Amino acid sequence: MSEYDDRIAVIGLAGRFPGADSVPEFWRLLRDGVDAVHDYTDGELRQLGAGQGLLDDPALVRSGGALPGGALDGIAGFDAELFGFDAREAALLDPQHRLFLESAWGALEDAGCDPQRYDGDVGVFTGVSTNRYFLFHLLGNPEAADGDPDDWEAQLAIRPGAEYLPARVAYRLGLRGPAIAVQTACSSSLTAVCVAAQSLLDYGCDLAVAGGASVSLPRHRHTPGGLVSPDGRTRAFDASAAGTGYGSGTGAVVLKRYADLDPDRDRVHAVLRGWAVNNDGAHRAGFAAPGTDGQAAVVAEALARAGVSPHELGYLEAHGSATVLGDAIELAALHQVWQAVGPSPAGSCALGTAKANIGNLDAASGIAALVAAVRAVTEGTVPAHAQFHEPHPGLGLESGPFTIPRVRGPWPHAGSRLAGVSSFGLGGSNAHVVLEQAPSPTPDTTPGPHTTPAPPPPPSLKPPPTDWHLLPLSAHSPAALADACDRLAAHLESAGPALSLADVAYTLAVGRRVLPYRAAVAARRPAEAAEVLRRVAAGPQAGPPPPDEAGGELRAAADSWLRGESTDWTSYLKDRPGRVCTLPAHPFRRRRHWIDPPDRRATTRGGPA
Repeated sequence: MSEYDDRIAVIGLAGRFPGADSVPEFWRLLRDGVDAVHDYTDGELRQLGAGQGLLDDPALVRSGGALPGGALDGIAGFDAELFGFDAREAALLDPQHRLFLESAWGALEDAGCDPQRYDGDVGVFTGVSTNRYFLFHLLGNPEAADGDPDDWEAQLAIRPGAEYLPARVAYRLGLRGPAIAVQTACSSSLTAVCVAAQSLLDYGCDLAVAGGASVSLPRHRHTPGGLVSPDGRTRAFDASAAGTGYGSGTGAVVLKRYADLDPDRDRVHAVLRGWAVNNDGAHRAGFAAPGTDGQAAVVAEALARAGVSPHELGYLEAHGSATVLGDAIELAALHQVWQAVGPSPAGSCALGTAKANIGNLDAASGIAALVAAVRAVTEGTVPAHAQFHEPHPGLGLESGPFTIPRVRGPWPHAGSRLAGVSSFGLGGSNAHVVLEQAPSPTPDTTPGPHTTPAPPPPPSLKPPPTDWHLLPLSAHSPAALADACDRLAAHLESAGPALSLADVAYTLAVGRRVLPYRAAVAARRPAEAAEVLRRVAAGPQAGPPPPDEAGGELRAAADSWLRGESTDWTSYLKDRPGRVCTLPAHPFRRRRHWIDPPDRRATTRGGPA
């Protein structure tokens, strides 16, 4: 490590993935080896725009990674009101843009950052897939056309694509840093993370939101020996591997220079130690074929930048294309990197891929892999490989450092946990990131068997004169506020003794967007706060007034908050302990905003999702 600290902290996570509406749900299905790929019915396929000709095609892949909420509702729902869209705008908006807007909002909340009050520039870096909704649902559709439905050129000109997503996020969330679209096929979102990390080191921004989204409508066809799996399952490195299956999803991380962290307030999920991006160039069999040398070079460069040996990695989130050629080249490249620094113990690095659980999320596959690796180094758990039964005989897995975990297990190495993440795009654009567990682990209050015990209050912060804490909540509608109170109450009831109410109060006060409908709850213990939150959610009141014993400063802050004023939380929290912690995400009130393809003119816009 050089004198200059070039580490990047991952301080926020959010996402929606097949079978999982949140990062904790996503980690549970990965950890337990759950197959989250969905087998579509004919009715669901028709809802998603498949015509009878496609349904009759025996080569149609009838499975894929669908978001929770139903094959259509998972991608058609959107909280348009929160983000300032009317129903017509929302129905015409690329569903990938909608998904990433929610992920960006959620990741900033998880980081404890309200951009409206953040004193610095926040950049946004995104990668998304082709807008299939526009191609199959809107183009030439009278329901969608602003003018002549046959004027394709005019429609193409007014339907913003991938290049507009970061600017849209910056506008809707009020982010003033660089807004950059990154398009490198399947490696887009992980490349966006690398670009964001470099922008931070170059002081182009002070925080960065990075990630991607992909909506994959089920129109993939299988051909023997081709790229697409016949049953939508991605059996990477397995003897039965027959291609990749596709899915829909979104993910985002918030990054910050490690040197700029506030040790008393910030929570760190993991640390980016090194990253690299390259292209295979022309030294491969064809444009769509991967290259061993290019993949080996990008992994080696990221490790060198991180200052670590490949033998130190305990887990590697592989690209895992599940084609015989793709898997063979990826393994050959990894062996090349490991062998360059000498022999390593057999089975010393676990090899997995989130694609086995959820399918290939195309432009969002890299961010899904990164989120998986972040959770793995945080918990010290190697997740199970959902589709692995017997190693492919041509890959050489029986010898060498790599092992495929059939069930979840402990970290292979003692000491600091290190992991690699690979994402390779068609056309040869490669990205690799090296992750490390946070040097001073901070608590994740997500309920579950692997919750980290809470550390004592930071010694630099004096305890308040009272053990009362104020929990301020806000939302964009009364219904959303009630949902927020209910969700927080459930979290307080289930989080266990690791939860610090001081952390909850701090995170709510400084790390949430201030919205018009407000409530405030004063309490001394989590169970007490949960009981009051349930009452607030059930009725019209904004919360009972704090008792006199809570102190005049707390009562003044509650009064100011409920009057709709710009409460001075900085002054109020100055001498009170508390750091950012994981809390339930904003309760998005999604409604269906969707236009059926031209041969299904009945629209479903405006109804409940």
